[in-house]
Order: sequence, then C-alpha cells, then structure tokens
Amino acid sequence: MTIPPTDSTARFSSRVDHYVRYRPGYPPEVWDALTHAVSGLHEGAVIADIGSGTGISARLFLEHHCIVHAVEPNAAMRVAAERDLTGVPNFHSHDGTAEATGLPDASVDLVVAAQAFHWFDPTAAKREFARISRNDGWCALIWNTRRLDSTPFLRDYEAFLTQFGTDYLQVRHQTVDRDRLAAFFTTGWTVETLYNEQRFDREGLHGRVLSSSYTPGPEDPRHAPMLAALDELFDRHQYNSEVAFEYDTEIFLGRVTPG
Repeated sequence: MTIPPTDSTARFSSRVDHYVRYRPGYPPEVWDALTHAVSGLHEGAVIADIGSGTGISARLFLEHHCIVHAVEPNAAMRVAAERDLTGVPNFHSHDGTAEATGLPDASVDLVVAAQAFHWFDPTAAKREFARISRNDGWCALIWNTRRLDSTPFLRDYEAFLTQFGTDYLQVRHQTVDRDRLAAFFTTGWTVETLYNEQRFDREGLHGRVLSSSYTPGPEDPRHAPMLAALDELFDRHQYNSEVAFEYDTEIFLGRVTPG
C-alpha cells in the first residue's frame, strides 16, 4: 500500500486537477460572519490567505474586492491557482509557508487559513501571523468539516474511507485540535458554524474521492477495488443520480497579538 508523502507541502501534488474541480467552496455567509466580528474589516481589505492551495478560499475574498495575498508552498497547487486567478484584480500569488510568508510587516487586515492550519507549526505560524498583521492581529481558521453520520450515505462513506484510506484516520484527527488552538490564539476564540453542501453524480463522486491525499492512487493495487466499492456505494444511495455531501463550515476567529 502506497502511503502519501509525510511532507505536508507535497501531499496534494498528484491530486491537483481533482482538487480544483471537486473540493467544496465556502458559503457566502463566511464573509458576513467575518465582517460582523472583526471591527474595520470591509470590502477592499488586505487578506493573507495562508496555505491557499488552488485558490478556492481566495475566490470568496476576491468577490468582495479584497486584495488577496495567496501564500502556498506546493508548486502544483500554486500554479493551478495562478492559472485560474491571474488576471483577476487584486490577486497576488506567493511561494511561501505559514511560518515564513515573505509578506511585509503589518501589511494585512486579516490572516485566513482555510483547510490548512492542521499542517502548520502553530508556534512559528503565530509569530509570523503577528508580524504581518495590523488591526489587532485578527486571524480566521476555516474548515469545511464533512458530516460523518448525518445520512445513511455519509455513514457508509465514512466506513468506505476507513476501509480504503491510507492514513485517513490520522489525517482526520489532525483537523480541529483544541489544544493547538489554545496555544495559537492569544485571548481565546469564537466559533461560528454554517451549513454547506455538495452534490455529485457518479463521475463527481469519483473525483471527490481522488482529490483526497489519503486515498490510493492509480499505482496502488487497492485503487481498482476502491473504485468498484465506490460505485456500489453510489448505486446504493443515489437519488436522482446524485449523492450529497453535507459539511459544517466552521470559522474559528481570534487574535494572534494582544488586542
């Protein structure tokens, strides 16, 4: 069985095309929640999007005319974002990490990490985010957290991933770690949860599975049996030739410098 790279900056290099097409976006209410909570955040603000990947989270802020500095260490993902967003006003792409963004001191109004914080060194990232922040050092950590058992399909899908995933259980438990959050945010944090959903036909479900770094790739002997099991899962649960992924979009908001 092939195990994904342990270097988090390389895990998704072979999954970029599927990641672009099949990973969920973020509901528009995320912007409303952030502007309600962060005094002075407005359209046109400067956003540092750390671990920006293929640009999924950047789009949300670009739609509100923000200046977005997308910082991404994975070359394949960064190139995908540049391909889709270069030419969009206010989008700037940077080769950097959470611990060394390369952005100037006190240059951003909000630091955002969407679907990425669990890969960071929290102590070094906190120090770097405090350096580049103004506006009291506000930082938002955002995840689309897939519901595991809210429907029969999602319960069976979780069992499917447990059976076929390479290091799925380890990655799943690395997402929202309260101890890491407590060490990261200076004065505690707030949480807001929004509903999000994707619907997939058979091809889309294949793409969604293959976008994950913990599923066996084509070189793995478990790849073909996995896809056969996935087809059986789709046939068992599809309604009008679709299955639904339900997510809780969680926004963890706090300061990384004393406010």
